[in-house]
Amino acid sequence: MLKKVPRPRVYRSKKKLGQIPGSVVYTGERSKEKLLIETFDYTKADCTEKLLASVQESFEYKNTESVTWINLNGLNHVKDIQALGQHYELHPLVMEDIVNIAQRPKIDEYENYLFVVLKMVYYDKSKNIVSEQVSFVLGENYVLSFQEAEGDVFDTVRDRLRHAKGRVRNMQSDYLLYTLIDAIVDHYFTVIEILGDKIEDFETEIFAGKIEEDASRSIQDLKREILRVRRAIFPLREVLNRIEKNETELIQKKTLTYYRDIYDHLIQVTENIDIYREMTWSLMDMYMTTISNRMNEVMKVLTIMASIFIPLTFIAGIYGMNFEYIPELKHRNGYFVVWGVMLLIFLGMMYYFKRKKWL
Repeated sequence: MLKKVPRPRVYRSKKKLGQIPGSVVYTGERSKEKLLIETFDYTKADCTEKLLASVQESFEYKNTESVTWINLNGLNHVKDIQALGQHYELHPLVMEDIVNIAQRPKIDEYENYLFVVLKMVYYDKSKNIVSEQVSFVLGENYVLSFQEAEGDVFDTVRDRLRHAKGRVRNMQSDYLLYTLIDAIVDHYFTVIEILGDKIEDFETEIFAGKIEEDASRSIQDLKREILRVRRAIFPLREVLNRIEKNETELIQKKTLTYYRDIYDHLIQVTENIDIYREMTWSLMDMYMTTISNRMNEVMKVLTIMASIFIPLTFIAGIYGMNFEYIPELKHRNGYFVVWGVMLLIFLGMMYYFKRKKWL
């Protein structure tokens, strides 16, 4: 049998060792993603949606009276990100954090913009958990978003912009940032619902005795999923708390109410994650207890069988000895008497075990 070779681990931190602070180095593994830049430029009256052929086409949206959302997919295109960042006067450390996908969710305040990093968590078609970093830059009349690859949770926001649903077309860029963060947090609820269903399914299978051989590995995988989700979501509370307490002019006071609503939703999500985390820990204890109970049942049956056959074996051993002068050997019905005694012992012990509720 061939020994399975473990997959080598990739440490993203090694890619940045010795680099000058502010070096824009992509730390992800999707080096073949295509560059995709989409823009939504809107006012109360209309909205223009475009797919840009190059990053230079987005430069015209910087100083306009309309509000613009520029969404860039493909963090492996470092030169384009640098060009966009230089035009919008982003700090080198901001551009460094944009392409460093191991960045912890955070918020940084600069003179003319806010920089926000968070994690977009969702399940793909194969029911595998995906945690993708999304970076936002909030300016006076624009929001820049940076994603590692195509595909996100912002379709509802796009639909609201196209069809003027809700308040987004009547508000400024700070409200646009709110809607994008809110879309991400809303998908957190979907993720924890799926996690909750998985935990309930495990509990049902364990109680029903439908335990697979690799159940312990499945529980460990579930624990890793919850820890991954927790690591992605928990720091966002600090981000929203800082936004709420921040006095920057980029976020209006009337918009802060909506950010507080996201914070309330996030508290609910984190509380559920803590509950599911404790339930997952208890799943392993429940599984081990069930295995122990099944083993005890097997030992109980074997002990009862041994208890029944010990006296029968004793009788068989006595009369199986090859001594010449055994009185019962000459008895005409001795064979049947021994069988009768053994049968009485068997029935008596069965009655005793039944009365003690051991059977």
